[in-house]
Amino acid sequence: MNDTNVKKQIAILGSTGSIGSQALQVIAEQVDLYEVYALTAHNNVQLLIEQARAFLPEVVVIANEKKYHQLKDALGNLPIKIYAGMEAICQVVESQPIDIVLTAMVGYSGLRPTIHAIRAGKTIALANKETLVVAGDLIEKMAKQYHSFIIPVDSEHSAIFQCLVGEGYNSIEKLILTASGGPFRTFPLTDLRTVTKKQALQHPNWEMGAKITIDSATMMNKGFEMIEAKWLFGVRPDQIEVLVHPQSIVHSMVQFEDGSIKAQLGLPDMKLPIQYAFSFPDRIRSSFERLDFSQYSSLTFELPDLERFRNLALAFEAMNRAGNMPCIVNAANEIVVAAFLEDKISYLAMSKIIEKTMNRTSYVAQPTYEDYVATDAEARRIALEMI
Repeated sequence: MNDTNVKKQIAILGSTGSIGSQALQVIAEQVDLYEVYALTAHNNVQLLIEQARAFLPEVVVIANEKKYHQLKDALGNLPIKIYAGMEAICQVVESQPIDIVLTAMVGYSGLRPTIHAIRAGKTIALANKETLVVAGDLIEKMAKQYHSFIIPVDSEHSAIFQCLVGEGYNSIEKLILTASGGPFRTFPLTDLRTVTKKQALQHPNWEMGAKITIDSATMMNKGFEMIEAKWLFGVRPDQIEVLVHPQSIVHSMVQFEDGSIKAQLGLPDMKLPIQYAFSFPDRIRSSFERLDFSQYSSLTFELPDLERFRNLALAFEAMNRAGNMPCIVNAANEIVVAAFLEDKISYLAMSKIIEKTMNRTSYVAQPTYEDYVATDAEARRIALEMI
């Protein structure tokens, strides 16, 4: 894989989150191949300090500028450059030595640094789905302009990406995204009125951060993945199907025009798609647990209930309306998820507020970057007024 014996230099945006932490585990297992060049975090300065001491990156950035002095004091005796603020993150990703930028920041905050990394021609290991949800058209055009290669890290998109390797120009008939269905897959609609934050955070298969776990419970996460898939793989909305697959073993599938279907299978472990994004086009040996089919005698699939999962229906609508509508949905969703996690609104209120925000926010059919920024601000304000 590495003919020159030069380690790939990796910047991890959002290193203290679930994806970032697992990426560091991958790097720790493959020290001959990868080296951490930069670590960034939003607020978790203590874990960032621990990671910096363990991996000794060239650069560390904390987005919350109030935490800068704590970071500086803790790492001041080490040969590490220390910065704070979003501008610093945007500048760091352009650093010449960086080969791969893993974008694992949560939500809309990942957009600007990803744009800067693309302009610098970096390979993007994309774990921040909101980047393509909010501004897919812009990101797609920029990636072509600056010859930046985007490799998906989400397990579903990594699965599709892996299924397409070697298929050349063979036409895709349909992408089939699988979803676990989350903790409320079998709940009657009436019971959803009283579900709690604690229940929503109990995902049956995956260990993830709080925000994405709630998105998985509402299936907004799957809605965002549909929009992301549209841009990543150049398909129409009507070529994307969602199937609920409670076992989370088949991570997604591709149906080709001859009717053949390819699937990628594995245990629900994000380290595998992270490592594949780092090593592509090669596969390298790992210590990850292997799938034992004797433990999974039955793999089942069912169509999602769009009445129970109202957010998924709203995401379908946003994808079809296009323009800045997905940006509106993302902004409203970030507001309502935060409010739900703070016990300010009920579980079902999230969908209602998102839908009203979609109806009240100014629609732009062909948005520029400035339009996305304005839309995000307007949608957040409108959603907040309803909480």
